[in-house]
Amino acid sequence: MPDLLWDDVKNFFDPQVMGALPDVCVTDTTAEDWQALYDLVRTSGWTWAYREDAVERPLPPAREVLSRPAGAETAELRVRPAPGVLAIFRMLSAGEIDFDVDLRELQGQQGVDTLCAFLGTIGRRLGKAVVMTAEGDHGNPVLGFDPVADRVMPLADPRLV
Repeated sequence: MPDLLWDDVKNFFDPQVMGALPDVCVTDTTAEDWQALYDLVRTSGWTWAYREDAVERPLPPAREVLSRPAGAETAELRVRPAPGVLAIFRMLSAGEIDFDVDLRELQGQQGVDTLCAFLGTIGRRLGKAVVMTAEGDHGNPVLGFDPVADRVMPLADPRLV
């Protein structure tokens, strides 16, 4: 049984409602959590690329990326958890793991299942909640992985979004 059914949550996957690139985050993180994410990405079988200022480079240790000086080039980790699906992690601070997904790539039940599997894998590895909000709206989560329930669940009423 899937965590979420398309017919129940399709409003959360509508780019016109949520924005094309909703925000996904894990709060209260540390450099060790970032490193655990890096290790997960390296061992998951997912396709990935690390970039600084749009130049692809080897993935350095998380502490090194997070200790770059203010004004340093943009660092991002581009992960493809499934063919045709891209998540972009931006290393802005140790205290929060932020990334975007493209809802246009996550349509129908297969898209819901792909996102649930991805959020669940990250949440289980970190032992933390992984929450999605509309693009630019960090205050109103719509769905997320709950580590206690061990599943992705709605955090808002999809009919009211």
